[in-house]
Amino acid sequence: MGGRIRVLDINIDNFTAKEAMKQFIDSMQSEPISVIEMVTADSLMQMDSIPELKDEVCYFDLVLAGDTTILESTDITEKRSLREIQERTFLKMLLRYINKHHKRVYLLVESEEEGQEFLQYLESSYRGTQVGGMAKVSAQDRADDMIVNAINGADIDCVISAMSSPLQEDFVTKNKSLLNAHVWLGLGKDIIPFSKAGTVQSRFTQYVIKKVFQKELEKRKKIEPQSLQL
Repeated sequence: MGGRIRVLDINIDNFTAKEAMKQFIDSMQSEPISVIEMVTADSLMQMDSIPELKDEVCYFDLVLAGDTTILESTDITEKRSLREIQERTFLKMLLRYINKHHKRVYLLVESEEEGQEFLQYLESSYRGTQVGGMAKVSAQDRADDMIVNAINGADIDCVISAMSSPLQEDFVTKNKSLLNAHVWLGLGKDIIPFSKAGTVQSRFTQYVIKKVFQKELEKRKKIEPQSLQL
């Protein structure tokens, strides 16, 4: 597949799961740290009012669509692409690789509850995954130095972040040069299938986000009519 699409001023790599995995595996064997981000319609809108942060995200090593709304907004209707996003194919392949090859990960979350749900998910679906540590990151009380030191002292291969935007992107942008890891994987809060509680509410929320996202794109097209496909 290959190529890029541009949505709300952010470049997104239009890769298959297999293509993305190849880049992930290459990154796990090299230095310095590579930044891989999975974005959703919601996270793009959360970053939309921070142009300097969006500029930084465009320099990440790999930016992937995390929901089908993003592809549909650029008129990409290829069934394989949509199915892989819906089924979280890249994430499943990545976590299997980490588990099979005994790679150590460090988890970043925003609450104790989310952290426990993350650990339970890994234990139930990828039993034996080596978790070198976990830290809670608060937007109100940032302690970046302490978190970076904890990550670097844990001798890990990959940092997996399940934080909301723009906190997640701001954290890695400011600290990536200090992190001793091969890969930063930014998943946000919508990618990991945590507990099934509130599924109906989640679907309704997704519906609202999709409508707001589409309206924002339509408004942008009227102001600056241009193709979203690079």
